[in-house]
This record gives sequence, structure tokens and C-alpha cells, in this order.
Amino acid sequence: MQGRSSEGGAMAGTHRVTVSTDAHGHTTGWADATAVGPTPTDPRAAAFFDVDNTMMRGASIYWFARGLAARRYFTTGDLARFAWQQTRYRVLATEHAGDMSQARQAALAFVEGWRVGDVERLAEEIFDELMAPRIWAGTRRLAQRHLDAGQRVWLVSAAPVEIGRVIAARLGLTGAIGTVAEVVDGAYTGRLVGELMHGPAKAEAVSQLATVEGLDLPRCTAYSDSSNDLPMLTAVGRAVAVNPDGALLRVARERGWEVRDFRTGRRAARIAVPSTAALGLLAGAVSAGRALHRRRRPA
Repeated sequence: MQGRSSEGGAMAGTHRVTVSTDAHGHTTGWADATAVGPTPTDPRAAAFFDVDNTMMRGASIYWFARGLAARRYFTTGDLARFAWQQTRYRVLATEHAGDMSQARQAALAFVEGWRVGDVERLAEEIFDELMAPRIWAGTRRLAQRHLDAGQRVWLVSAAPVEIGRVIAARLGLTGAIGTVAEVVDGAYTGRLVGELMHGPAKAEAVSQLATVEGLDLPRCTAYSDSSNDLPMLTAVGRAVAVNPDGALLRVARERGWEVRDFRTGRRAARIAVPSTAALGLLAGAVSAGRALHRRRRPA
């Protein structure tokens, strides 16, 4: 795969976001967690961790919304609608092509007009308040093992790449691959660059980053809780199912993959929130409160 990497320009925010388009026209982006990090002693190997229900309990974008609601950017009614739709998604399991198309169209509309720096500042505050207590200690230890081995560790999430970068920075990881929002003059337009980071898009993004960063994918490891991430899990040499859903657990057993479950009971499997569903739900929830949001967004 031949990738084309560009930095800065319209996508430049508080931190660098690298946007890469491969020979097939697939566009993705990633962000380094720190400006300068330690030189990896094993530069050809890396680990890729899904975020929602793999690195943390629940969906990062949901906790971000909760933090915004606490700051009165959304109403409690918006969150109630979000919770109702969240339950509907759990019961109906409606992560199919039509839902993903709708989610893609609306996924980042809620940040339209926001400054990139403001979103990153709020993400840092909300991570410390709501996300940090929900990091799975076991998964964090798995990531640290790769760091200790001199390998790079990347988060891969459907959440906006800036939120992923903040989580990676707070955890001391290398960086994050995520959904990329178009930025003009330092503010979000509400449109996406490339695809929603879900399913096959994650595998394509990992392959593009590997090309640019000189990684050897057969020496890399991927971690996820969801069967939706099978393309990413099969794109690397070693796959690990973490807190797996039923479908992924069956595949892991069939293929002899390692399974790690840090949940305290099987009820945890029923309350897990699919990350892509959370993106679509968040967009739907906040659309009702968009007028309030626009009046209260950071200046």
C-alpha cells in the first residue's frame, strides 16, 4: 500500500493530525499523543487498542456528552433521549449499513462551529472527571507491556481523533486513530474527512499508519471487544479479544485467539455500548438541543 501523508493545513488544530489517503482513495487520520516521545526500541511492532468497552467501560463519546451536559452545553432532556435511543440500540442491535450511513452523516454535526482547542480542553477535563475512573486496569496493563517492550501503542476509535488523542495522552500512549472532522480556520465544519472509523475503516487506517510509520503488521497486535472489529483483528499478526461480545468470543475460540475478560459478571456484556452506535445516538440526541448548544458553545 502506498500512502500519501499530509500534516497541518485545514486539519491543523492544537495538535498535529496526519491525514493519509491510500492508492484506493481511503482517507484516514491519526494524532500523536505527545509532541516528542521516547524512541521505540522495537520500531517495527505496535499494538492497536479499540477504546469503547476495550480500554474503558462504555463509550467515550457518551461520557464526553455527559461532561458537556454537566457544563450545560446540552439539556438533561437531550441525555434522556440519548439514553432511550441507547436502550433501543442495545435491544435491536441495529448496527447495519443503513444505520452507519445515517451515523456518518450526523456523527460530528454536534461540534459544528466549535474551536478545536476548546474541544480538546473540554476532553481533557471530562477525561479526568468521567473517563479515567472507567479505564480497565487490566487493559491498561496490557498496553503498558507493549510500551515496556519498546513498541508503540495506538488507540483506534470511532470517536473524533482529537478525543482519542487526549485519552492516549492521559494514558501515556503513542497516539490515536479516529474519525476525522473537517477543520477550517481552527473550527469544525461539522463534516467528515474520510470515513467513520468503524469496521473495515479501522483495518484500512491501521494499514495506512503501518505504511507511513514503517510497521510490520505481522508483528503487530490488535485488541477489541467487538466482532465489528474483525477486519482490524485479522489485519495484524496477533489478535486478542478483550471483554468480548458473543460473536467475537465464538470467533476467538474457533481461531485460538487469546481472550481477556476484565468484567466482574456476565451482566457487563449486556450493558456494553457499541462505539459506532454511540456516535449515531449522540448525534441524534444533541440534534434536538442544537439551538441551545449553539448559544452556549465556547467562544
